[in-house]
Amino acid sequence: MENLKKEDTLNKKENDIVFTKTLKAGKRIYYLDVKKNKKDEFFLAITESKKIISGEDCNPIVQFEKHKIFLYQEDFDKFTSGLNEVMTYIKDNSPEKDSEEKIESL
Repeated sequence: MENLKKEDTLNKKENDIVFTKTLKAGKRIYYLDVKKNKKDEFFLAITESKKIISGEDCNPIVQFEKHKIFLYQEDFDKFTSGLNEVMTYIKDNSPEKDSEEKIESL
């Protein structure tokens, strides 16, 4: 009976995901999950998963470090605006861009 309750809880958590998108980026994987709360409202769960390998070469220990952010619909516009502003700043001011421009001008 206890195992059945655990199984129901696990299925419930998996069923909360309505839509998902996985982005692989180097050693990191980002999961963008659209979930539904108890009030049937959607929200975005962003999970960063990074593989950490430690231990000896002959006996490595593989672990995954995960970080989550929950973004609710009422915050989408502010978050998107802020994210776009920050990404534009980084693209316009990154040292690599300056180096590329210098090379192109030669």
